[in-house]
Amino acid sequence: MKIAYVCYQTQEKYSVGTLDDEESLLLGYLANKGLPIERVVWNDPSVRWEDYGLALIKAPWDYHEQIGAFYQWLDKLQALGIPLLNPHHIIKWNSDKHYLMEVIAAGFAVIPSAIIENGAPHGIAPFFHQFNTAQLILKPCVSAGAKHTYVITPANVSQYQEELTPLLLQEAFLVQPFIQEIETQGEWSFIFLNGQFSHAVIKRPRTGDFRVQPAHGGTTDAASPAEEHLHSAARFAERFAKDCLYARVDGVIINGVFTLMELELIEPYLFLGNVENGYERYYQALIQRMPQLADHINMPS
Repeated sequence: MKIAYVCYQTQEKYSVGTLDDEESLLLGYLANKGLPIERVVWNDPSVRWEDYGLALIKAPWDYHEQIGAFYQWLDKLQALGIPLLNPHHIIKWNSDKHYLMEVIAAGFAVIPSAIIENGAPHGIAPFFHQFNTAQLILKPCVSAGAKHTYVITPANVSQYQEELTPLLLQEAFLVQPFIQEIETQGEWSFIFLNGQFSHAVIKRPRTGDFRVQPAHGGTTDAASPAEEHLHSAARFAERFAKDCLYARVDGVIINGVFTLMELELIEPYLFLGNVENGYERYYQALIQRMPQLADHINMPS
């Protein structure tokens, strides 16, 4: 069973900054274990997908820039009967932040959210009242890496309304109140492998910023979560990431409650280098999920 390790045409704008090159390190680790695996670019027209028995999603970072082509690629793999990890339907669902409204409707603790649908421009100012906040965060519903993410205040709302109007005509935007706890406490990431908790990290932005990504100066440290918060994060994974090889549940603690920011089920950095035996944990989860791989390389599962 040849494995397609699905990535993207490398672009420096998606650099993870000071973090390990997890994409290359994981690929090397799995290859050294004897798995028949090779890096492929999801939108490379020369790839013969029918040659692969499994597609392992790792780093298609630019999918949101070509979302239509990405959906066509997902459908092609499904039509070819190539197993996809994570599953085809979950990747599609997770690619558009409209999914957060479904999570909210299911009664889970999520940062208050609203959607401005594309083609129906909406005044931004009313959301200050709706969320009882003096700061708003706006980001496209299909996006990654803080692209087109805005911090809006009453002082700059007129400026940004003008800048955002043409964008809102083209794509839907997610609106949320700015969460001060990200600056004061940090953002948690809980990593689950095959539905089992593996490890957690806490990410903090640099002083004066709200973005926790290393490319924007954020820092990341391994952390031991409180049992109650781990239980809350696990509920998200159990309900919305069934049959996933991996899931990253990102959130913040608000008034003692773990509150979801995003579910990362497509191209997340999993912080495997932040925990002892992180790469081995991923490998074991893969073998448990696809025991025929163990048979293929004559290893016990």
